[in-house]
Amino acid sequence: MAAIDRPVAVVTLFLLQVFAVGASAGVVKVTPERDLSPRPATVAHREIVVPGKTTQGTRDTRISGAQLAERLGKLDPKGRIIGVVLDGETRENLFDARSGQAAVPASTTKIVTSTAALTALDPAARITTKVVRKGGRLVLVGGGDPTLSSRERPEGQPRPASIAELAKETADALKADGTTGIAVDYDASLYSGSVLGPGWKPTYVTEGSVAPVSALMVDNGRVAPNPCEGTVAPVKDGPKHAVQVFVDWLKRYGVSASVGRPGSGEGGQQVADVQSPTVSALVEHLMDCSDNDVTEALARQVALKKGQPASFDGAARAVRNVLQSLGAAQGVETLDGSGLSPLNRITPLGLAKMISMNAAGDRKALRTVITGMPVAGFSGTLAARFLGTPGAGVVRAKTGTLNHVATLAGIIQHKNGRLLTFAFMANGVEDLAEARSTLDALATAAATCDC
Repeated sequence: MAAIDRPVAVVTLFLLQVFAVGASAGVVKVTPERDLSPRPATVAHREIVVPGKTTQGTRDTRISGAQLAERLGKLDPKGRIIGVVLDGETRENLFDARSGQAAVPASTTKIVTSTAALTALDPAARITTKVVRKGGRLVLVGGGDPTLSSRERPEGQPRPASIAELAKETADALKADGTTGIAVDYDASLYSGSVLGPGWKPTYVTEGSVAPVSALMVDNGRVAPNPCEGTVAPVKDGPKHAVQVFVDWLKRYGVSASVGRPGSGEGGQQVADVQSPTVSALVEHLMDCSDNDVTEALARQVALKKGQPASFDGAARAVRNVLQSLGAAQGVETLDGSGLSPLNRITPLGLAKMISMNAAGDRKALRTVITGMPVAGFSGTLAARFLGTPGAGVVRAKTGTLNHVATLAGIIQHKNGRLLTFAFMANGVEDLAEARSTLDALATAAATCDC
């Protein structure tokens, strides 16, 4: 049974990213990454420059690799950071610091998972949560949408599906056939295997960085809505909590309902359904917010699409198969989708090449990986970084943070208009703040170099 249904209309993928300005920096949690800052009240538009096109007409904007390498080398004299800078048009290697050496990527792994998701899945597809009737009972069937909201009228962008709306549609159908009381079972069987990823620390769950992975949950499996501004503790049992929320809403809509037992919805008659935001919208969200739950969900959707079990192992195999079909698997070995696993290994060159592919105009669906990247000094996990530097507004990148790990990978609009792609990675870090400062300095220098 497919977990993703195609919508009636295809959603246009915009190449303009709206990013936030003017917010004060929030408190940043370092390990693992959901280092997220408040959303500001004002917005501005910024063009994403396609490789090969510049803001300076037709003049030669090529950058000297030797001069760039000299400048960046001075910022990391002890050679603690591995990385690479590529020309966005020619893919020429402009700076190379052991770029073929694999390292723990942390949340830059989300670039890999998002690329696979937008390749394997229809970017306009949505994940369906439904209710079916089997005999005299209902079954709430999870399709793998962690963003399903407990609120009657959810807020935020992308706007999630509402379990209250699902309950109202169900209540209307029940009352129409004279049913006033019913038990509700729940089906989370779409996923299999462990609910925690390889190498994940138990504290990742207890501190709210991720919930145990489940095909049925509301509010990302948390005790309350889990916005970009921070983390919220998870519930003890995601599927059971989801059905309890659903039952509570049924009661509000005039149906006497009770929480049943785990069961299968297979063969049941559909009563109601709601759908998640599109895959492309979910990718933009997870890139901007570094949402671990959504990333693991999309990895499993890739597994289902490729005929693999919706498990960590199945998702890892499916993602790799998709990358191989793109010619982008070299230097990429991942065991989870979110990057929480310290067992993942990716090379800076592998990341930078993948970003270059996503930025290229010949694969427009993949541009969402780029538009979802936080903007330095303005949005998402970069809102509190690059402040007061020339890199603010011209660096767009995915961040990564774990214990002793700091990474940064994305695109740079050089001051002459040239587009660059880059990946910088630091492992074995003792001072994370210092390491992240160096990563930011490297990206800023690449953007402003007189090369």
